[in-house]
Amino acid sequence: MRILFFSILVLFIYSLASSQCFNNNFAFQEGEIIRYQAYYNWGFIWLNAGFVEFKVKPATYLGKQVYHFDSYGASHKSYDWIFKVRDRYQAFLDKETLRPLWFHRENYEGGFEVNNEYFFDYKENLVYSSTENSDQPFARDTIQIPPCTFDVLSFVYRCRNLDFTKLHIGDTIPATSLLDNEVFTLYIRYLGKENIETREGIPYRCIKFSALLIEGTIFKGGEDMIVWVTDDDNRIPVLVEAKILIGSVKAYLESVEGLKNPLTSRIE
Repeated sequence: MRILFFSILVLFIYSLASSQCFNNNFAFQEGEIIRYQAYYNWGFIWLNAGFVEFKVKPATYLGKQVYHFDSYGASHKSYDWIFKVRDRYQAFLDKETLRPLWFHRENYEGGFEVNNEYFFDYKENLVYSSTENSDQPFARDTIQIPPCTFDVLSFVYRCRNLDFTKLHIGDTIPATSLLDNEVFTLYIRYLGKENIETREGIPYRCIKFSALLIEGTIFKGGEDMIVWVTDDDNRIPVLVEAKILIGSVKAYLESVEGLKNPLTSRIE
């Protein structure tokens, strides 16, 4: 199973939702754009190797107004000779319940290509999928899922609406996510609150977590990812650090626009 390059920004979300499955949205709105710069540690040097962008757009799906999440990540062209990455995720989410409706993943990573599409049926707790990659031909499948299951992109936005106030340091929260036609139960571990700075030195008050990762072609597996999200109603990841099989990676918040709430976690 291939783990996506820019999943350093979304894999921690696998484990954020449990009993708080579907509810109202207070954290984001249409028009929001969040950008990150990704860094790779090569010996004692941190290289700016790529970027990621998350957008929230309006859309119509089956005659209903929905959230359209559109995320794109890529390596910088100057590093394509080392490991070329062109990753795109898209998802539709019900505005009232925040349930995922449709998910599409198109990825190119170091010559390996993936094309997955999911259609969610929560009346029957099923996902109808069509998948293909460089190792496997096109195939259709029907997957039975637990009642509270998300794709990786819709989880990013869904979990920005969680209530963190009842957590104690060391608490773990289990959750269910669908990736590569497999259902995974993972968790995060709450590590408290901490001030953290962006690459440009802008400080934020943040909520801190470690995350259980899925072992794959990049990640070792285990709690080898640390995430800091803004301690305000936006819940934006400011910094993500993760160990990989060779070295480590970081993703720094670069810019935001169109936020629904004031960025009160920023320290002036």
